[in-house]
Amino acid sequence: MTKKKLALEIIERLKKEYPDAGCTLDYDQAWKLLVSVRLAAQCTDARVNVVVEDLYKKFPDVEALAAADPADIEEIVRPCGLGKSKARDISACMKMLKEEYDGRIPKDFNALLKLPGVGRKSANLIMGDVFGEPAIVTDTHCIRLVNRMGLVDGIKEPKKVEMELWKIIPPEEGSDFCHRLVYHGRDVCTARTKPYCDKCCLKDICKKNGV
Repeated sequence: MTKKKLALEIIERLKKEYPDAGCTLDYDQAWKLLVSVRLAAQCTDARVNVVVEDLYKKFPDVEALAAADPADIEEIVRPCGLGKSKARDISACMKMLKEEYDGRIPKDFNALLKLPGVGRKSANLIMGDVFGEPAIVTDTHCIRLVNRMGLVDGIKEPKKVEMELWKIIPPEEGSDFCHRLVYHGRDVCTARTKPYCDKCCLKDICKKNGV
């Protein structure tokens, strides 16, 4: 089976397994997803979802966060880890949104990359979830799973994994596929325990099982 055919089969099976999979970060406005994805670095989405509630009570919009002292932001976001750098990035990012984009998020991948604290993973998440554009989010779940499945061969660098996946994943499937990998990586193809291959919907086509 070619990698492209394998990818299509995996996509279809994961669709059946996780039909409603979506972003696990809570947000109701685009700029909030930008804040949450920065806080999510080396932190669980569940914890981020709790922490941002307090953050938005005190700073309810882009303007308020842009005007906030980074130390006040840090005090709230500290439970997410790396509080100082995350607070600094959020502050600078909100200032840039306010000054250059009238408080809105730019619908351009390269413009997103110029925002403080935004890398390719975050920019892809925004493009896919906010704007419905083709996107591939290479988080830790994605990188681990696509290597195990045999969609990429021993590649761990996020950008290289992303570039390989673009070759075999239909553009319109990329964003949802990556969300489903998160669900599958948490529930079945786990990192900290032995993966539960016996209950995996992909066990008969997964490279890890010697197929």
